[in-house]
Amino acid sequence: MGSKNNLDVDFFLKTGFDLKAHLANYLGTTIQKVEDLLPSSSEDLASLHPGSLDPNRATSFYEKEVGTAHLIELGAWHLSSSDYIADTLRLQEMFAQGNVLDFGGGIGTHALAAAALSKVKHVFFVDLNPHNREFVSQRAHSLGLEEKISVYRDLESTEENSFDTLICLDVLEHIPDPSAQLICFLKHLNPKSIALLNWYFFKGFKGEYPFHFDDPSMINKFFSTIQENFIEVFHPFLITTRAYRPSKRFRLKD
Repeated sequence: MGSKNNLDVDFFLKTGFDLKAHLANYLGTTIQKVEDLLPSSSEDLASLHPGSLDPNRATSFYEKEVGTAHLIELGAWHLSSSDYIADTLRLQEMFAQGNVLDFGGGIGTHALAAAALSKVKHVFFVDLNPHNREFVSQRAHSLGLEEKISVYRDLESTEENSFDTLICLDVLEHIPDPSAQLICFLKHLNPKSIALLNWYFFKGFKGEYPFHFDDPSMINKFFSTIQENFIEVFHPFLITTRAYRPSKRFRLKD
């Protein structure tokens, strides 16, 4: 496979949607050099962490300091965990439709796959890192999907106020107040919207995830917020990503 506008799961499992070639092109290097960078990418990214990230500096840090190291680290994660990512794509195929918001979309795997779905009208890709945004724009053009994807720094700058599908994967643990982000999402969802979310509020057994926030009070507030405002929708995949829709309680308040 590999034809444009038909990004199926098998294509991802084989190539990551041509990820290595796209990285090499964006970085102005060779595929071999990209392959050499992948094994140490997590350590290289972690070395940029200041040790104790001030929550007030989180936005600036991800926007201005991580640079292209984040692209390599995300690329390594998606390629080395391809079976897991493939199931998130299958889940997305099950639910994605209409206008899709990919919040904190990284290297664009889910945005690209969503844009290729006939049920999807348009994908709004949001990411703080300017390299991520430029990279995803280039990937969309390479795959013939540029007319169905637009990229933005933040949610406020999108021209769309209502989304039928929300994708927010491996992002909430990087936000100092994820509960506030959930409430923000609600303002942009309709009663039939589906939100695909996951989180990992843990710095790792050996501190291997220094970028994650893990304050217990923050975590308790997050779970209270999601339970009060969303209801979980069953899906059959054994992955951490969950599907939600705005709860009846929220719709009555709205």
